[in-house]
Amino acid sequence: MLTLEWESEGLQTVGIVVIIFASLKLLHLLGLIDFSEDTVEDEMEMATVRHRPEALELLEAQSKFKKKELQILYRGFKNECPSGVVNEETFKEIYSQFFPQGDSTTYAHFLFNAFDTDHNGSVSFEDFVMGLSILLRGTVQEKLNWAFNLYDINKDGYITKE
Repeated sequence: MLTLEWESEGLQTVGIVVIIFASLKLLHLLGLIDFSEDTVEDEMEMATVRHRPEALELLEAQSKFKKKELQILYRGFKNECPSGVVNEETFKEIYSQFFPQGDSTTYAHFLFNAFDTDHNGSVSFEDFVMGLSILLRGTVQEKLNWAFNLYDINKDGYITKE
């Protein structure tokens, strides 16, 4: 029985790691994060940011990101999505850059639905930040719940082989 628990926990951990790395890669491709150290130019660029979500303080309180991190994320989000939202087709185009040899549209559809928590057909900055907050800084249980939601395609509370 201990072996089954170990294998199950190991698979869950691998699943979480895959989701996190895929999300980080997506953020990097979107230009939302950079893995280099902050420079003086970054600080100067931050000083010129003019467009912010009205509820930045509320988003800071709800997520696990600091105000400066939210500003950086928002700047990148607005550069890629000037309208302030991402529809599913645009999301699929961006995500397909991860898998140039294969068809990633089905998985991108499921990932889009996991980020589109209010199911309105678009991912807002707030949706995106809340998803990232869980994936990058959430507890193990929060990450598992998010991953379960991703794979529970018909939202019946079960993940089936189909």
